[in-house]
Amino acid sequence: MALKAANVFRLGIKELYGLKADPVLMIMIVYVFSFAVYAASGVKFEVEHAAVGVVDEDRSELSRRIAGALLPPYFKPAVEIGANEIDPNMNSGRLLFVLEIPPKFEQDVLAGRLPTVQINVDATTMTQAGNGATYLANIVAQEAISYAGHGSGELTEPVNLVIRTRFNPNLRTEWFNATMVAVINITLMGVVLAGSALLREREHGTVEHLLVMPVRPAEIMMAKIWANGLVIVVTAVLSLLLVVHGLIGMPLAGSMPLFIIGATLYVISVGALGILLATFTGSMGQFGLLVIPTIIILSLLSGTMTPEESMPVWLRDIMAFTPTPHFVRFVLGVLFRGAGLDIVWPQLLVLAGFTVAYVVVSLGRFRAFIARS
Repeated sequence: MALKAANVFRLGIKELYGLKADPVLMIMIVYVFSFAVYAASGVKFEVEHAAVGVVDEDRSELSRRIAGALLPPYFKPAVEIGANEIDPNMNSGRLLFVLEIPPKFEQDVLAGRLPTVQINVDATTMTQAGNGATYLANIVAQEAISYAGHGSGELTEPVNLVIRTRFNPNLRTEWFNATMVAVINITLMGVVLAGSALLREREHGTVEHLLVMPVRPAEIMMAKIWANGLVIVVTAVLSLLLVVHGLIGMPLAGSMPLFIIGATLYVISVGALGILLATFTGSMGQFGLLVIPTIIILSLLSGTMTPEESMPVWLRDIMAFTPTPHFVRFVLGVLFRGAGLDIVWPQLLVLAGFTVAYVVVSLGRFRAFIARS
């Protein structure tokens, strides 16, 4: 057993030297865990500086108060336009929202007649359209209730709503985006590095060298997984500490050693997946074409882009047989909520199960690959 461990260690060191000699992969590793993660902080889904127009057919104090309440950073200062200018401005993309205030609006509000205000929305930008329409509706309702309450005392808010936000109190999208991009890149590099290490042996003609050495296929495969996995875990931790926490400013609420344990299990499983995919291909180009749809599916359907609850139940059930959704839940629990082992142990147990299953299946394919070679 000691000899096997020594073989795995020495073969892993060989893999690290091989990776060091590949400048393209080295540049890719640095890029995806530094600039790519930081660039994700610039992607925002909330409404910010949206262009809004107001058609004021009432010309009252209340309508002016509503127009004056449309303030940065959510909206640009409201532009007053005529009713005949709505379509030209929205068709050209100059205005994202247009608020139409009808005649006798203030009079109807004070009389308690519940007048209608129309909000025209350019829904080509779906996220901003939905959120912005909600913001505008809330602003109109709050201003009308406040004005009517001061004027007649008849209309008051039925509920005093108090919102307390946990884990991300300022609702900063960049915190979530940067963390999830780091998760996606761990998946990407875990698959690519392990699979390319195997194909590199084939393309360089060094598979024959391995075959004449007193090593077993399992030792060769595990050496490739631990060496490349070590690089990924170390760079991912540095990315979280230096980029996500240092540059972007997201507090890392949980235990970093606990994150390393979960990331290690996940990297082993996706590394085994990378070797499995590589055994079905004969060149690096074919491997790349097989990796692209795999990474897209694992990334888009795992909760890194949209909540799992927004997916169909049957699709969630299928994705439950992949390790990525469980790792995403683990990362959100540890890094955002500060969860301990007593909370995230189910995710760790599932990741351990996937690790064993993927390694066993990949080893079977790897032995066949070595036999063909």
